[in-house]
Amino acid sequence: MSRKQVLAEVENLINTYCSGCFLKQQFKKDYGKRYAHQFCIKNCTVGEKIRGCGEKLLDERNLTR
Repeated sequence: MSRKQVLAEVENLINTYCSGCFLKQQFKKDYGKRYAHQFCIKNCTVGEKIRGCGEKLLDERNLTR
């Protein structure tokens, strides 16, 4: 995958699933912004997909060096 394709995939995931996410809003309200953000990164399945895209970008970057 090219860098543009990976970034488009990330943008699509965020626009589709993360914008207006009820869980993030509720966790932010109950526990704070930091907890909500950590939940999204570590526990959310969409966050896992986004992390996977980031790893693809890092792998691609390391191959070009």
